[in-house]
Amino acid sequence: MTIRLFNTLSNSVEDLEPSDGETLRIYVCGPTVYDYGHIGNFRTFLQLDVLRRFWKQQGHKIKQVMNITDVDDKIIRNAAAAGVPIEEYTAKYERAFFEDLHALGCEQPEIVARATENIPQMVDLIRRLEAKNLAYQTPDGSWYFRIAGFPEYGKLSKKDFSAINDGARVDLDEYDKDSARDFALWKAAKPGERHWDVSLGSGRPGWHIECSAMALRYLGESFDLHAGGEDLMFPHHENEIAQSESATGKTLAYHWMHVKFLLVNGQKMSKSEGNFFTLRDLLLKGYKASSIRFLLLSVPYLHPLNFTIEGLKDSASAVDRMRTFAKRIRGGGWAAGLNKELEAQTIRAQQEFTAALEEDLNTSEARAAIFELVRGGNSAADSGQLYAGNITTIEETLRRFDEVFAILEDRDAEISRGALEWARADGRGDQAAPELLAAYSLSDQQIDALVAEREQARRTRNFARSDSIRNELAALGIVIEDSKEGARWKRK
Repeated sequence: MTIRLFNTLSNSVEDLEPSDGETLRIYVCGPTVYDYGHIGNFRTFLQLDVLRRFWKQQGHKIKQVMNITDVDDKIIRNAAAAGVPIEEYTAKYERAFFEDLHALGCEQPEIVARATENIPQMVDLIRRLEAKNLAYQTPDGSWYFRIAGFPEYGKLSKKDFSAINDGARVDLDEYDKDSARDFALWKAAKPGERHWDVSLGSGRPGWHIECSAMALRYLGESFDLHAGGEDLMFPHHENEIAQSESATGKTLAYHWMHVKFLLVNGQKMSKSEGNFFTLRDLLLKGYKASSIRFLLLSVPYLHPLNFTIEGLKDSASAVDRMRTFAKRIRGGGWAAGLNKELEAQTIRAQQEFTAALEEDLNTSEARAAIFELVRGGNSAADSGQLYAGNITTIEETLRRFDEVFAILEDRDAEISRGALEWARADGRGDQAAPELLAAYSLSDQQIDALVAEREQARRTRNFARSDSIRNELAALGIVIEDSKEGARWKRK
């Protein structure tokens, strides 16, 4: 099976194939660890998680490199304001990033590459560019890339840079201007700033050289796929191409994947607009990690996603519907036989699920195929038309669905409790929603004990106590579900 994916470089949908015929080599621009990650950041990493999970499900190998930018303008500025060394400052946010990635069910990349651990590789790359007269040093000791020496500059972003102002420079790591200017490769040390003493002079790397050096080190001079958010297309990815291909004379990445922006209530996410959310913000408001994951995967990566609280509530209902159906199927007790119509629907759902993801990772259609199976399966069960012979195929379809979407296993309580513990330790306990505080005022063991007490009360026909316990737990957002196998509970 072949996955077809839109290639930003060619502006067309193309087959995604490993150049060595065996292992797909991917470089993903990871976080700049200067603060907690927001949900727009995580949309990109979740879409990449779907790609790698589906790729592996098809029986293929993968080697994914994710960088950690642990030195740049923002980090230096924020660490100085906090009065701590950048290593201490970034360690906190790198740890938080991987905790959040785990909370959202993302697999770990095979290689995590930190900028500060790859300084020698950056120096070597700059020297290679210097040898080709494409890197030059300015009087203050900084080094810049001469973009006039790379005629293809702009081929990724499709911007017209025909009127390049040769020699105009910019030393900011991030900039929004469409005008092309020479960008910093190595920044001369400033008083009190973290720096490295290398042959280029005392200083620290520019942002763009970091990714080029690490991609070349861990994946070679050419690799299969480079991915990131669409905000990185220019200048970051454009600059990566210019540096790397100037140095090697080879194509950096054959395929480029860019995930579209996330909007909040139809607007760009902004702290000044009051619509800026980190994952931790949402967890403290009482929303579940599984609901957030499923919502961020509800729209294909090539389309903007409009994030709303109403959409998040709908996502929670969708996750609950999927989990309830999976439990129902596993419940057993089905009569012997086979519903041939449902069997055909199940096989069709599995085929449509796979076909949707093969064609440019259409997560919306993939979800729809499985929801249609859930509807059909529940309808058959309600009418006594679901038989033991249908269970194996349904379970296999749900397994394949969850290998990619990863929402059926309920880890929400563990993650929400962890967010609450973090908030208390970080002095943010007052930011937790009252409903969240109430839901976790009892431990799982205490809830189990109350549910067992309720069962005993029901057996002894002490219905007043039984109802009292149910109401007590309901007030804490804990729902008891009675079944012939006994009582189960869950947090809303």
